[in-house]
Amino acid sequence: MQITIRGYESRDLPAMVAIWNEVVEDGIAFPQEELLTEESGREFFAGQSWCGVAEDEAGTILGLYILHPNNVGRCGHICNASYAVSGEARGLHIGEKLVLDCLAMGKKLGFGVMQFNAVVATNLHARHLYERLGFTQLGTIPKGFRMKDRHYEDICPYYKEL
Repeated sequence: MQITIRGYESRDLPAMVAIWNEVVEDGIAFPQEELLTEESGREFFAGQSWCGVAEDEAGTILGLYILHPNNVGRCGHICNASYAVSGEARGLHIGEKLVLDCLAMGKKLGFGVMQFNAVVATNLHARHLYERLGFTQLGTIPKGFRMKDRHYEDICPYYKEL
């Protein structure tokens, strides 16, 4: 399967909203609880520094990432990102392609560091990927993430210089 990562276009919004909402509804990785509508999704994705989508040869959007500053002013050189892959496309290494493209785009946009604030400790696939790609775990925040079933899991901040 040929996967291309490219900047999103307005025609991608319905698929992006559906994939984003799938991860939000899972309740085990994203802190958001509110689902996006097409209108709020348009505003949300337009508000990012960059959004990339993973597209197969048939034009199907299988995943996406958002990239934006992690903070402002003296910390504005640090970026943050989130990644979402469609449930039916998981296991195809699309997440890795998204992260690699995001790292390159972060550097291209002038960021010096990528920081993930809240990787859920039980999200082992993501954690192993980040560590394989050279991210460093900064520690553990006990009970930093409320799961969908209302119990708490630790979160692990990560960073990588770009």
